[in-house]
Amino acid sequence: MTVETPTRCSPLAAWQDRLARLPTGVRARELPFLTQLSLRVRPGSPAARAVEAALGITLPGPVSAELSGDVEALWMGPDEWLLVAPDGRRHDLVARLRSAVGDEFATVTDVSAQRTTLALSGHLVRTVLAQGCAVDLDPRVTPVGACPTTLLAQAPVTLVVRGEAASDVWLLVRSSFASYLAAWLVDACTEYGGGTGWPSPSSTC
Repeated sequence: MTVETPTRCSPLAAWQDRLARLPTGVRARELPFLTQLSLRVRPGSPAARAVEAALGITLPGPVSAELSGDVEALWMGPDEWLLVAPDGRRHDLVARLRSAVGDEFATVTDVSAQRTTLALSGHLVRTVLAQGCAVDLDPRVTPVGACPTTLLAQAPVTLVVRGEAASDVWLLVRSSFASYLAAWLVDACTEYGGGTGWPSPSSTC
């Protein structure tokens, strides 16, 4: 008997065409199916040091991200980080980290299905996001590597600044809020020559 592999459908699959037609100052694309692991560990503990050695990074401090490695670490709380890696890495990473931690106290949980990632770039990104986000994106306040968890148009997001003056950011958003956030983004760009209000694209999955 042949068992068919289920087809994966990203939360923003139906929005790709609309997002591709935003004004030239804002480029948007979904980064679906990224590996995302929730790490809970006491900072500076033997378990934390073992994780850092296994990943070859230093776990970042408050409201910041370590973006230099193939596994990126986003600070989510005093003893919590979100580890982000390309698609297909979760089983290997979970096994490697749990092996590194051994009997020390830490938890590594696969949360890849909880969120999708919307990557924005362009000189208008900071201006557009300011319409719905209270975080000051001035580079003196929110430099490259900052990752505040906040509200964007009332949707909970983790905003990762990856380019100077917030010209390149990732928005990590719960899958259930993804379509709402895409609709808000299209609407927010209307005055700059992109979008036509709040569309309701048909699903492609």
